[in-house]
Formats: sequence, C-alpha cells, structure tokens
Amino acid sequence: MGTQQTTQNRYYTVVAGDTLSGIATRFHTTVKQLQIWNNIADPNIIKVGQRLIVAKASTGEPQPGDPSFVPFPGGEWFKTLPNSPIIQMMGLRLVEEGCGAPYGFSGPGPKWNDKHRQAYSSFQSALGYSGADADGWPGRRSWDQLRVPFPEEDYGAAAAE
Repeated sequence: MGTQQTTQNRYYTVVAGDTLSGIATRFHTTVKQLQIWNNIADPNIIKVGQRLIVAKASTGEPQPGDPSFVPFPGGEWFKTLPNSPIIQMMGLRLVEEGCGAPYGFSGPGPKWNDKHRQAYSSFQSALGYSGADADGWPGRRSWDQLRVPFPEEDYGAAAAE
C-alpha cells in the first residue's frame, strides 16, 4: 500500500525540523507504516538522531514461524480482553490495511475492545470472509495474513514462550 519494494531495509536519521508525516511523504510511504516498522506509538514524537526504517526489505509472503511477525496467540486470548502492545500493533496494521474506521481520530489502543473487533471484522470481510467467519474474532488464517510485527518491548517475552 504505497510502499517501495527494496531488497534490504532502507534507513533515515531524523534531523531537526523533521516530522513523521514529512518523512513518510519523502519516502513514498505512510505515517502508519512508519509507526509499524519503527514501533512508534505517538506519531507526533520523534527525536533528532533517531534512526528510522523508511523502506522495508521485500521478503515475499511470510512463512509459518517467521520471527518477524507475532504468531497467532489463539482465539481465546482475545476473549480475555488483553491489554498488550500486540493489540496496538494489530490495530496499526488494520489501519494500514484500510480497516481502521472504527478507531476514529484516537487510533488503536493496546486494550482489546469493540473497536478492535469491528476493525478486525472489516479486515475479515476484505479477505472475503462472511457470516461467522467475519465476526471480528481473529482466527489463525486471517491473523497470518495480517502480519502483525512484534512490538519491540514484547519481542523478548513473546519469543521466549
């Protein structure tokens, strides 16, 4: 979705006066994609000297067990109404996929709620699912297709499980 294809990650170092929006425009990507690639929760906060991924290497379709993406945590996990950076990363991916309308202006947060479920249902519908298969509760196939990247602070804990 508006991102350049490269064979290796491309980086940019933030200088005084930069904004995430300006960087996104400069590198033909989106603010949301930069947030996802660089684990930026607040798009209004970047620091001079910060090194950002501005183009991600093309690796094709993710393979099962790909360490770049959060493995499916199981359908029951979502029904416990988790509060996790993984939920926020999922929400950012849903926004990137054009399914973020339920979040409104505030954007996705880390606590699973009905807005997440509505956005996920929209994603499931976009994948061609309908009825009970598009109820907003993530399943393994749709989760794998969403390709939720690991939040930096959760990577070690999730990888150790």
